[in-house]
Amino acid sequence: MPGKVLIVDTVATNRIALKTKLMSASYEVWQASTVAQAVDISRRSGPDLVITAHHLDGQDATALCTMLAGSPRTSRIPVFALADGGGAALCLHLLANGAQEAMVKPVCDKLFLGRVRSMIRAGHGASHTAMRDAMCPPLGLEETAATFTRPGTFQIVSHDKAETQVHVTQLRKRLRGAVSQTTIRDALTGIRQNALPDVFILTLTGVETRDEAQLRLISTLRANTTTRHCGILVLQSRPHPDGAAHALDLGADDLMQHGFDIDELSLRLTGLLARKQQGDTIRRDVDTRLREAVFDPLTGIYNRRHALSEVARLAVRTRRKRIPLAVMLADIDHFKRVNDAFGHASGDAVLIETARRLKSCLRPLDVAARIGGEEFLLILPGITEAEATRMAKRMCEAYRTTPFTIPASAQPIHATISIGLCTAQPETNDAFPAPLDASAIAAELIDRADQALYSAKHRGRDRVGLIRSAA
Repeated sequence: MPGKVLIVDTVATNRIALKTKLMSASYEVWQASTVAQAVDISRRSGPDLVITAHHLDGQDATALCTMLAGSPRTSRIPVFALADGGGAALCLHLLANGAQEAMVKPVCDKLFLGRVRSMIRAGHGASHTAMRDAMCPPLGLEETAATFTRPGTFQIVSHDKAETQVHVTQLRKRLRGAVSQTTIRDALTGIRQNALPDVFILTLTGVETRDEAQLRLISTLRANTTTRHCGILVLQSRPHPDGAAHALDLGADDLMQHGFDIDELSLRLTGLLARKQQGDTIRRDVDTRLREAVFDPLTGIYNRRHALSEVARLAVRTRRKRIPLAVMLADIDHFKRVNDAFGHASGDAVLIETARRLKSCLRPLDVAARIGGEEFLLILPGITEAEATRMAKRMCEAYRTTPFTIPASAQPIHATISIGLCTAQPETNDAFPAPLDASAIAAELIDRADQALYSAKHRGRDRVGLIRSAA
């Protein structure tokens, strides 16, 4: 199903005509005849797009926009307003009061469906919000979202800079942010150099060869990892519904059909910039929380959750392919004394440096993780017992002979580390019966490494304990 659309119109025949048009394109369609009914359906069902008439039984589309924007559950639903008349002034009024798109009937079917597709596609891109909230549900203590948009950067791309210089001048007076102009060739150079605006404004003049180059640029921007989230507004010098629909399907975010109008362009660019920046913020939040789910915040190496899943994955893989695997548990000796004598800031410094030293001894394919206060897990696939033992002993020696610089002491301090080593070799990979249970094998490997660590501690610390014959 391409998407879910709510049609809002007091005239039943208008609703039926739109429903037929949308259902022929495989959309799921709901209908409402009043603002209150539309808001209720939106809150309960969450449509991907609301298409509304201008006049709604004594109210207008701006009332619907206001009510949708006032609820967290509906504030991100885009609104497409269709007016029976009123021209450009009415469209500006609707755009200024919450509609993401406003057109005056009659609207070409091809352009109408192209705009529906582009608005739903943009809305689906905001699904990162749901992922972010699911990963860290709001606690009711968050501040109200800011109502201002940070200054952005805008770049007009045209074949003739002189033709658009007046547009640049007017936009610089109207918009908060930097406005520049460039050619397609220079825009592509800027992409390679990561000199990217927040929003590209591509001009279509009606000259076929030039417009084709601009349309190809849309595809390039959407295919490039550095520009795929930039906003794209297409500015046509005169209406061309087929070209407009094609531009939207290629990935343009917004469209102006009737040439340069500073008021309309300013409104559309401001809205597009706000949506782009909101998307950037959501992606950063999601990336940060994904990183927090995998990495230890203090040391920067992997955390316990990720390490345990890696042990399970590599244990099954190495057993299946009959290649060796080594698991080490490393524990800082008498770490509590560091905290007690010098404070937790110094203890943290030792932990951070320990993680760095351990990781520096490993190969690129090895995994290092902090799984407890001063305990570290090292996973080394494809390594023999002899090689793993030599590596562990080098770690202990380097740790012992290199002092630590800490905040609370003018003199470096010395510390030692104990390591428990467990190896799973090809000849012992049948120690556990099939079928393979990844979690059980991982738990057994770590348990044996822990036994080896206990042995090293019991024998005086600052040494390597070894247990053989693991699965």
